[in-house]
Amino acid sequence: MQFTELDLPQQVQQGIDAMGFTVLTPVQEQSIPLALDGKDVAAQAQTGTGKTAAFLISLFARLIAEPCPKPTAPRALILAPTRELVVQIAEDATGLGRFSNFTIQPIFGGVDYEKQRQALHGGVDIIIATPGRLIDYVKQGAVSLGSIQTLVIDEADRMFDMGFIRDLRYILRKLPPFERRQTMLFSATLSQRVMELAYEFMNLAEKVKVAPEMVTAEQIEEVLYHVARREKFALLMGLLKKEPATCVMLFVNTKREAERLSGRLRANGFKAALISGDIPQKKRMRILDDFKEGRIHFLVGTDVASRGIHVDGVTHVINYDLPQDREDYVHRVGRTARAGAAGKAISFADEDTVFYLADIEDYIGHRVPSVFPEDSDFCHDFKSYTPAAKKPVRPRGGAPAAGAGKDRPRRRRPSGRTRKTSSQASEKDKP
Repeated sequence: MQFTELDLPQQVQQGIDAMGFTVLTPVQEQSIPLALDGKDVAAQAQTGTGKTAAFLISLFARLIAEPCPKPTAPRALILAPTRELVVQIAEDATGLGRFSNFTIQPIFGGVDYEKQRQALHGGVDIIIATPGRLIDYVKQGAVSLGSIQTLVIDEADRMFDMGFIRDLRYILRKLPPFERRQTMLFSATLSQRVMELAYEFMNLAEKVKVAPEMVTAEQIEEVLYHVARREKFALLMGLLKKEPATCVMLFVNTKREAERLSGRLRANGFKAALISGDIPQKKRMRILDDFKEGRIHFLVGTDVASRGIHVDGVTHVINYDLPQDREDYVHRVGRTARAGAAGKAISFADEDTVFYLADIEDYIGHRVPSVFPEDSDFCHDFKSYTPAAKKPVRPRGGAPAAGAGKDRPRRRRPSGRTRKTSSQASEKDKP
């Protein structure tokens, strides 16, 4: 189906043409007509399926068609679980909405608080936000959500995973009743808890499921290696010598392993970077820009640290640690083969993680092709890596170090008299 077949406002169609979109993806073909009819939509869609364009196009069309209730009040709200996803949606909205003359404001933590507050005070049409920072502004009275006409909840399942459900419910109760607004919900999985949220805060939502028999995209080539934990890095080195991997995301299950793996890759000449929750937001954004522009070829992180990172052109996803949560497997491999492109997902199953495989395969509905690596697949000629020693932390409380109390001046009372130490007092009181 062509976008020109939809009855879209001219400004929206111009934005679509400028972005180079011509044919609707399956999720767009099913969800946009429903949204244009004014219905609420709950859609199951992975990253890279065109879901962002689906809700943005529908949102723009609705705002153009309906009158503005208040000149400076926000008319649409898009909620996303991570800062990176907010930034990505804002970039897409700016591109698609370049002819629609809407004011778009991303709201997220880690950046200038006052600058965002002033932008809200000046009036915006569309807010794209993480729940936490938005709630701060709502409680301060910096923004009112009483005029919202369209609500979008993106990656709803991740909202639950990251513990945002209480924040989400707080925000939803600040909005007009669901009869007076349109709500679109997108999630990689329409689990029971996601649908319970839809039943509570949406108006008889129409469910959209794209290719339900294929939880992972057909364009993803999946392969799993059974390998001992101590041999995983040697296997990784061997595969990277054979695979034309130029834009790779590597996933591990712990922050410590992420630090170690990124360090080992850099020690062996690979342009690798670590994504961690401890990294300041500005540096984190700079790392992502370097990854998008090809200055960094390997991005290492955990599921928590990597949530919301969507980069086109990822050639490989490597599950250095097989995930314990089966839904995390879907989210991980969905970072490649975006928008119809081809991609490869390589997983390592060691003696600690192989037990997760059966549950993953049951969830995705097919067996992941498994192999036992040959000797030629390993590369043992690599440099060792020693993590930098961390600065010692000064202990708090406890007994003072030896000599710490010597030659300390006696404290003086306000009257100017010196306070007697316990030893002096005891000497004077002796008979």
